[in-house]
This record gives sequence, C-alpha cells and structure tokens, in this order.
Amino acid sequence: MSEKAGTSAAENAAGASSASSASNATNGSSSTAAPKGAANQGNPAFRMMGLPRLRLPSRNWSIFFTITGSFAGAVIYDKWQTRRIREKWSNLVSHIADETLPTHTMPRKLTVYLAAPPGDGLRVAREHFHNYIKPVLVAAAMDWDVVEGRKEGDVRFKTADRIRKKRRRNGEGEQLQQEEADKALTVESLREKSGTVDWDGVAGDLIVGRNTWKEYVRGLHEGWLGPVDAPKPPVVEQPSEFEPTVHSPGHASLGDVAVKAAANTVAPSETDSSSTGGPKDDASPASDDASPDDKSKEDQKEKEEEKPKPRHPPPHIQPSEYSSATPSRHIPELVGPSVGVRFPHILGFRNTPIRIYRFLTRRHLADSVGQDIAAAVLASHRPFSSDSTSYPGDDSNAAGRSEQSEVLLHEEKDWWKTTFQPRKEHEESVWIEDMVLDERIANRMRVFQLTAEDEDRAKRISDGREKVFAKDESES
Repeated sequence: MSEKAGTSAAENAAGASSASSASNATNGSSSTAAPKGAANQGNPAFRMMGLPRLRLPSRNWSIFFTITGSFAGAVIYDKWQTRRIREKWSNLVSHIADETLPTHTMPRKLTVYLAAPPGDGLRVAREHFHNYIKPVLVAAAMDWDVVEGRKEGDVRFKTADRIRKKRRRNGEGEQLQQEEADKALTVESLREKSGTVDWDGVAGDLIVGRNTWKEYVRGLHEGWLGPVDAPKPPVVEQPSEFEPTVHSPGHASLGDVAVKAAANTVAPSETDSSSTGGPKDDASPASDDASPDDKSKEDQKEKEEEKPKPRHPPPHIQPSEYSSATPSRHIPELVGPSVGVRFPHILGFRNTPIRIYRFLTRRHLADSVGQDIAAAVLASHRPFSSDSTSYPGDDSNAAGRSEQSEVLLHEEKDWWKTTFQPRKEHEESVWIEDMVLDERIANRMRVFQLTAEDEDRAKRISDGREKVFAKDESES
C-alpha cells in the first residue's frame, strides 16, 4: 500500500509540472506574438495620420526609377541651361532694339542661308533656325531674309543669281525687256519715289551648315567672277537638205524609194478597177522601208524626254576658270561679312548613342550658335586668314588651307554615306568637291566674331553681375 501511494504522488507531481510548463509555453508564445503583430501594423504616428506603411521598392523597381529619374533630370537640366544661355545672348543684343531709326530708312537686314542636310529634308534646318537663331534676332529687332535650298545646288544658284541681279541693276550685261525690268524693279522704284533708302552699314550673311557654306562660297565666286548673262550653248552644225546623203547598206536608197512610190500610185487604181470588194492593204513598201528610221528617231526623242533634266541652268563659270576670269567692276570692298553657323546632324541606327548625347547636351550648341548670331547682330567682324589660294590641279593645296575652307569642316564626317557616292548626269556635286577659292574674292571676305569686351559683358550677364532692363523699366 505504501508503494502505490508513493507512485501516485509522483505521478501527480509530474502532471502538475507538465501543466505548468505548458501554460508557461503558451504565455511565452502569446507574449512573443504580440510584438510581431505590432511591428506589422507600422508606425502608430503614421497610422494615426492616415499614411500607409512605407516600404522600400524592390530591386527591379529601384533600377527602373533610377534610370528614368536620371534621364528625366538630365533633360530638365539641359532645357533649363539652354533657356538661360538663350536669354544671355538675347540680353546682350537687346539694346539694339531700343535704338531709334529714321523714318525713311530701312532697317538692317541679315540674309540667312538654309539648306537641307545630306540625307534629310529641309524641316530639320528650319527647326534649327527657330530654336537657336531666331530668338537672338528677334531680341535685337533685326530683319532677315531667308534663302532656302531643298536639293544640292539650290543655294549655289540662288546666291549667284542674287549677285547677277545686282550687277544687272548697275548696268552690266544685256538690258532686260521693259516688262521684265518693271517687274524686277517695282519695289525699288516705289522706295525711290517715297524717298526710302537702305541701311547704310554692314548687312551680313548667316550660313547654316557645312553643305550650305560650300554652296555659298561657290555662288559668291560664280556671281562676281562669272558673266552676268548665261553663256550661249555651242551651235551644232546640222547637215543641209541639199547635201548628198550617204547610202547605208541594208536600207533603201532614195532612187529605190522614188521608183516604188511611183509604182504604188498606179497599183491602187488597177486593183480598184479589177477587184470588187476585198480588204485593202494600206501598208506600202515605201512605208515599210521608211519605218525603221522613223521609229529610231521617235525612240531617241522619247529617251531624251524621259531623261531627267537639271534643276537649274549650268553654272556661268567653272572653278577651273577662276584664275582667267575678270571680276565685276562693281564688286564691293567687303564681301559679306558672313559666319558659318554650326548645324550638327547625324543619321543611322548605330549612331543612336551619339544622338542621345547630343540631345542631352544641346546647351553647348545653343551657346556656340548664340555667340555667332550675337557677333553678327553686333556687326563685329575681322578678315579671314588665308594661307594659300588653290586651283584644281595645283600642288599648293597640300601646303596649307585657308580659313574659309576649314569652316565647319568637322561636320562632313557626320554626313550620310550616300552623300559621297558619284552623282548622276543631271545632279550637282558641290558638297563632295574641294572648295576652290580665288584670292580676289577670298581677300574681300570677312567673318563675324565677338570682341573681348562683348564676351566679358556676356559673362557678367550670365553670372548675374550685370542686369539688363527694358527701355520702359529703365525710364520708370
């Protein structure tokens, strides 16, 4: 009995200890679960304000936000800097808009030369003008005239034609008919009657792009060195009607054709009287003999009509004839002045990284173009530095290059590869030909360039050390 009582007491003690440990375990698990639930609920202060629990983005979302944010930030920063640079050059020349002008004096007018870049259309050049050139001209209240070229050779022809018209007004070349002269001089005659005079000062030319610059220089030489009137085409001597023709083998001679024609005049009357209603054959041996010659002539005419024609008449003078040409007696002492405006343009899928970089750094292009346009508006210019004057076939071209031939030369490496292919018979090849300069024209050319004082003032405007006010604000 004593043993059974001892075993029952031990069992009861073991049961009580297991129950207490189980209760402790449950209490511990509940105590540990409570902080975990509170952590899932987030910050109580944010929860009371109604803000959701903040989480860090995942790896993929972090990469996406980093790339898009960096690109968007680069674009926004570049636009901001481009706007500041544009305002800097606009403020530098804005005082010209406040200058008074006599009533009967035309404002100063610049000439802008635009041409479609190789492999692309004219719209890209127009956008470049509206984004970088026009704001500075508008800030200075400048007037301008645009000469556009859609195809290669258009700017060359228009530049030379404008110079030839000036020379014709001064009495050179053949005089136009009265009707054509009246149409050409209508505006000039009205201005003379009203007493309006042109601007007595430097005008200037803005040439956008390397391809436009090469056509511009070619047009200057053609206009001032070439004749005013187009050279007459060479006369081709045609054989006379009375000259004896040489009989070619395989074709009917003139005597054979005459005999057959006389025989055919008798044959139809006999057949009409003898036959009563058979079908008539209108084809005669004479017509059969003459048909090959007629067909060949018609084919030649059709081929000549189908052959594409040039867009413009041939140049009045070739570059190889510059040295022997006599310049116009009305050529001015200063030709221009002019400046080549940067116009970077590159095509191709493999050049996408370069295009993206240029898109994100357009502020540098705006600074370079704005500086050139400001120099043209302020009319500060200097002569070109010429190292040598070259002609086709002259070895002196290897000794040195003039400054005119180096203008925007770096843009040629970005041209589309089809630009350097040989041209067809009716196409011009000004872009891929070497630039030929004559010293009588090159020495008269001038280039726009800012002075040191203007550059310092532009820097002060950019840094905010000098403020530019409008005329109304300064008076108030």
